[in-house]
Amino acid sequence: MIELRDVAESDVERLFAWRREPEVDRWMYGAIPTDLSVYRDWFEEFRADPDRTGWIILYRGAPTGFLTLTGLSGPNQAAQWGWYVGDASARGRGVGRAAQALGLDRAFHDYGLQKVWSEVLADNDAALKAQAAAGFQREGYLRRAVFKAGRFHDVVLLAILAEDWAERRGAVLAGLERSGLVKG
Repeated sequence: MIELRDVAESDVERLFAWRREPEVDRWMYGAIPTDLSVYRDWFEEFRADPDRTGWIILYRGAPTGFLTLTGLSGPNQAAQWGWYVGDASARGRGVGRAAQALGLDRAFHDYGLQKVWSEVLADNDAALKAQAAAGFQREGYLRRAVFKAGRFHDVVLLAILAEDWAERRGAVLAGLERSGLVKG
């Protein structure tokens, strides 16, 4: 069963460790964090910023990942989305797909957003498939947009609108319920 809970001060060391995991870091834009005190400062700024929110993804009650929205206070009612599954044992089990559905419900219902968008490295097939399954559509492609691991990477711009999620929501959640990933 997948659930989301608000990020808490006690999560900082776990998030720092996950962010340093090679399988997480390879899909992130920024450099791998090396200093817990610097990461702790970032984390406190994140938590204090009314423009951002985040949730810990729980799989069978255990923390397994992180999902964020940035841009909540802007006039466009659109926020950027980011997520990762930090616990290696939870990857490939539908955790990301289920967390996205729960996160989209919060984004559109709780925050009244009209659009959720993301940037995904073009070779991150798992994230592209998970976001397509939730209803995200490709809105753009940035060639050679990120320099990471000694080379340039292309980036895919994806987004989903509130009305698109409203159309897909029932079918997506029903499939996740049948697979035992979310409660009905």
